[in-house]
Amino acid sequence: MIGFKRFINVLSRKKPLFDSEESRLAKVLSAFDLTALGVGSTLGVGVYVLAGEVSKLYAGPGIVLSLLIAAIASVFAGLCYAEFGARVPKAGSAYIYSYVTIGEFIAFLIGWNLILEYAIGSASVVKALSTYLDSLIGNKMSDFMTQHVPINVGGLEDYPDFFAFGVTMLFATAIAIGAKESVVVNNVFTCLNLGVVLFVVIAGLFRVDSSNWSIPAEQVPNPEENGTGGFLPYGFTGVIKGAAVCFYGFIGFDCIATAGEEAKDPKKSIPISVIVSLLLIFLAYFSVSTVLTMMLPYYDQDPNAPLPHVFEYYGMTVSKYIVSIGALFGLCASLMGSMFPLPRIVFAMADDGLLFAFMGKIHKKFQTPLVGTLLTGFLTGLLAGLFKLGQLIRMMSIGTLLAYSMVAGCVMILRYRYFEQLGNTNKEKDISTWRQLFNLNGLESPSKLSSKIAVICIVCYVISCFPFAISLNRMMVKVGDFSTGDYLFVSLSVIPPVLFLILLALQPQSNNLESFKVPLVPLLPALSILINIYLMLELDIWTWIRFVIWIAIGLLIYIFYGAWNSKLRKTAPTEKYSE
Repeated sequence: MIGFKRFINVLSRKKPLFDSEESRLAKVLSAFDLTALGVGSTLGVGVYVLAGEVSKLYAGPGIVLSLLIAAIASVFAGLCYAEFGARVPKAGSAYIYSYVTIGEFIAFLIGWNLILEYAIGSASVVKALSTYLDSLIGNKMSDFMTQHVPINVGGLEDYPDFFAFGVTMLFATAIAIGAKESVVVNNVFTCLNLGVVLFVVIAGLFRVDSSNWSIPAEQVPNPEENGTGGFLPYGFTGVIKGAAVCFYGFIGFDCIATAGEEAKDPKKSIPISVIVSLLLIFLAYFSVSTVLTMMLPYYDQDPNAPLPHVFEYYGMTVSKYIVSIGALFGLCASLMGSMFPLPRIVFAMADDGLLFAFMGKIHKKFQTPLVGTLLTGFLTGLLAGLFKLGQLIRMMSIGTLLAYSMVAGCVMILRYRYFEQLGNTNKEKDISTWRQLFNLNGLESPSKLSSKIAVICIVCYVISCFPFAISLNRMMVKVGDFSTGDYLFVSLSVIPPVLFLILLALQPQSNNLESFKVPLVPLLPALSILINIYLMLELDIWTWIRFVIWIAIGLLIYIFYGAWNSKLRKTAPTEKYSE
């Protein structure tokens, strides 16, 4: 029994929330830099593809509603990142947040998961950049490489993409030389990208026709595939499905929190940057989608390259090439934003002793984790140069959604946590668990008992979200064909999460938060978790299998290295918390 308790203590040991250790990274990033990093990482090629794909296949002109729903869902996650980023301005993002609230083992899994997310995300972006550029020059690069250096191995690319590998190493070197210098380059790419988006909107306004939002059903060709016309040709179900796709277009803003340790004033700049970047991204998507669906009927959109297609349709050749150049800048900004957080995650984990120490060594001149940056760049370039990333991209989605859920859960745990060292004036009373479950004694600040109850309620809420999310998925699939049993399943599955959420809301919250706070806790973080679980269950089984394999590799590293070399194994944390 003693051995088991010791084992649990090892897994749940936490970093102190209030860490006085001086950062070894240079604090050079302003709120503008962080905002540009978030916009560049998130906007990317999505603005050049998303509008055509969602409007043609899922929502029609109703894509504007899909974007609004996706933006609101993203704001829920963004607010949670903003609170933690201001409270814990350390390199590592969700990794460090879970380390100070849940414990070392879960933090390692989240960090290992983030490495996968950013590596695959960066590889997919540079692969898209290589493919896009190759298409502009008539596929000459791929034809030459396939003819002279073919790869005849199943599961790999048809040829080694040396261009993708070289671009990756170039960007990795730029990031390794210095955070400020690489962010300046990103700022230029992002501003040019936003400039092209603005050009698309202004140029398109001269060709818009509002009647494309109200096309009569009898004028819609092939209604079996193209819906019934009007503003919602595929119904509100299509809007929801479109929102699920659009949600992935907002992924990437969390890199702002990852760079928190290098921010000049993280408590102010991180919340501002997260909110402003999400707002700019939404406005860009919303404006482009509105103009695009008014310029051309939704069923005539090109799902792969909608903007060049619509400008070519109207004979606007110059505009077509401006958009193509803008896509290249957007991809470069997205690549910089995707690659920037990866070495920071590795640095944070290596600095804590959970990954190999040489990966977290800071270069004296550049004040960046030079070796870790170049190594992660090499691995990313290898992925981009050798692999077809169609299926692996979905692994990036599962990693991001899991990280979002963990951050939302950490916000709730921290808000209901008992902090003895903060001078908590609430005196422990002889209160039974049943009375505290409903807070019948009216405690106004957390106690050790209320903190434990809150954690149990949060865990039970997360577990109960899975059957509820499954019922929502079934409801979306079987619209119009819902049986009595289906209605009963949905009705019963909604009761547990609502019940646990009510019990959690009855518990007292900490009043010691002086920085940015998420409003409407626990409702907003709870909604964020539910949305993320719903989207994760939409992913295919092979994505989950690959994810489990990656986690298994990480477990071996933690068991044989991280658990033994952890800093917390050698130094007791200074913060007191409830067990």
